[in-house]
Amino acid sequence: MTLREIKTFPNDVLRRKAKPVENFDDDLRSLVDDMVETMREAPGVGLAAPQIGISKQLIVVEFGDEEDEAIPKQLYVVANPEITSQSAETASGIEGCLSVPGVVGEVDRASVVTVKGQDAYGKKFKIRASGWLARIFQHEIDHVNGVLYTDRAENLWQPEDDEEESI
Repeated sequence: MTLREIKTFPNDVLRRKAKPVENFDDDLRSLVDDMVETMREAPGVGLAAPQIGISKQLIVVEFGDEEDEAIPKQLYVVANPEITSQSAETASGIEGCLSVPGVVGEVDRASVVTVKGQDAYGKKFKIRASGWLARIFQHEIDHVNGVLYTDRAENLWQPEDDEEESI
């Protein structure tokens, strides 16, 4: 596993729609390992391949139970992620991003989403996510579509040290 450099705005790769993952091979699984290590080291709760300069539709998300920190975090690896449905109900929340350091913003997102994609071996699956996990998936899927949270934020500011939440 190798730590990768996280690309920051205004790097062009962050604004491009990423290419679909077509080869589910050892190279892809090695990339996933690097992404997970990079996300954890940052630290963050999600990372998209474009954030490390790879224009592929690949995201990793690691998140635990919001109510109970004793429950182990779950790691999600999603190639070719797509939101297939989302709730009409939305929630506003403060987001930051590893690719936009030093700035946070208030973003309105769907409260519940269904995401379809493939695992690192090409197997298709769906995930239904709500709350903070739904927000993370929406944030990371935006990355593979060339969208940054700052495009959706109602306002942006520089946070106090304890306020920043990087996705």
